[in-house]
Amino acid sequence: MLTATQPMKMKHLIAPSLIMLVFGLPIATAADAKANWEEHCASCHGAAGQADTKIGKKLKLKDYSDAKVQAELMDDAMLKATLDGVIVDGKEKMKAFKEKLSAAEAKDLVALIRTFKK
Repeated sequence: MLTATQPMKMKHLIAPSLIMLVFGLPIATAADAKANWEEHCASCHGAAGQADTKIGKKLKLKDYSDAKVQAELMDDAMLKATLDGVIVDGKEKMKAFKEKLSAAEAKDLVALIRTFKK
């Protein structure tokens, strides 16, 4: 049997849960960095960022596992390249991913690239 205060307590438990559910959904449905890497990046940059793919070798992509390469990379430049793409000598070297990735997802990819360093 419910007492007079129990419905009020239930309301205090349900409201925060609903708020967390509503605001937590975008976070829960966003693909994690590893999945995004595998879907959008690994075909050129390699599974571990070593550019050991046919395309990576052809385009002479950087080996993200190399400590020297990592030291030269700037996070803001990698973020810009991911979102806006890379054009070299008027040719698209890397397509833009701003239509497929949010800024937060791109930032998570940059953080993932940092983990490739040996």
